[in-house]
Amino acid sequence: MKLALCACVLVQLLVIVATAKETPPRTVRIKDITTVEGVRDNPLIGYGMIVGLNGTGDRRQTMFSTQTLGNILRRMGVQIPASSVRVNNVAAVMVTATLPPFARPGMRLDVTVSSVGDAKSLEGGLLLLTSLYGADGQAYASAQGPLVLGGYTAGTRGNSVQINHPTTGRIAAGGIVERDTSVDLGKLPRLALLLREADFSTAREIAAAINRDAGRDLALPVDARRIELRTEGTAADALPALLARIEETVVAVHSRARVIVNERTGTIVMGKDVSLAACSILHGNLAIDITTEFQVSQPAPFSQGQTTVVPQTAVRAAETPARRVELREGATVDDLIEGLQQIGATARDVVAILEALKAAGALDAELEVI
Repeated sequence: MKLALCACVLVQLLVIVATAKETPPRTVRIKDITTVEGVRDNPLIGYGMIVGLNGTGDRRQTMFSTQTLGNILRRMGVQIPASSVRVNNVAAVMVTATLPPFARPGMRLDVTVSSVGDAKSLEGGLLLLTSLYGADGQAYASAQGPLVLGGYTAGTRGNSVQINHPTTGRIAAGGIVERDTSVDLGKLPRLALLLREADFSTAREIAAAINRDAGRDLALPVDARRIELRTEGTAADALPALLARIEETVVAVHSRARVIVNERTGTIVMGKDVSLAACSILHGNLAIDITTEFQVSQPAPFSQGQTTVVPQTAVRAAETPARRVELREGATVDDLIEGLQQIGATARDVVAILEALKAAGALDAELEVI
């Protein structure tokens, strides 16, 4: 009953998504669907140490955390062998961050800290100064500061409670950029826009809109993802203003017919352009219930027998008759959902039916299973 109710709610949502059959293409700004070629983020990573934990740090079997602590103390002038370190108020962590484009020295970054040992919690911890490196092995930023966790753990051994993940934390503005990585637009060999979703029609619309706004042939679609900008004769200091004007231009977007299916949760999202070929769907369910009841076997008086517990297993199988849905040529998502709702299909039934329709060639859309 609960699955049928969830399916009805999901069906109503899908019917709302699949609205009118003939709707004009949606319009968006160019900045929302494209990026400038060569202007990108860069991931950073580093290895560091958290101190100040309340006995929830790495245990003795995590050798690299004690070695790291020994190396840090040695740099501070404290000469002790790493093997003699016996503390559980520290934890070895990996520190990650994202270096945005046009980052300059002194700019602040948010960093994420994750335990790599067997620490129980990073609550109350402080990250020591850690260098963050790029893919080329060069240090681009440094991070330090107190952690903010989105969870906690309390109790000991069998009597404990844990909320979310207490071994991952975040330091807001805890990183500082140390190296200039800004891109000089004037030194790029050419400027181009890259579509986040490749589509020839959208690339053509973008180039046409830019040329209309500029009053000349400024943009040229190269392929389904790249639109090249002809900036010859444009001063380097005028390029940011030109890109800002281009990004605010509104264009029509031609979306592909696509169906997204999440088999783990039974979630299905369909676009309005999804159409179906003429087909017939037969769907039935086979339910098998296996139940076990434990009964007490009591011996007769003075029989020298023992009282035992005997399991009684019962198997029951029930199969519902197949139900049929017929779809005409060019049927829409609305028609499919109405038919599936009439036969009482659940969300997971719809997932299986959509996969079968795609295999049969009756689904005129791209089926993506995530």
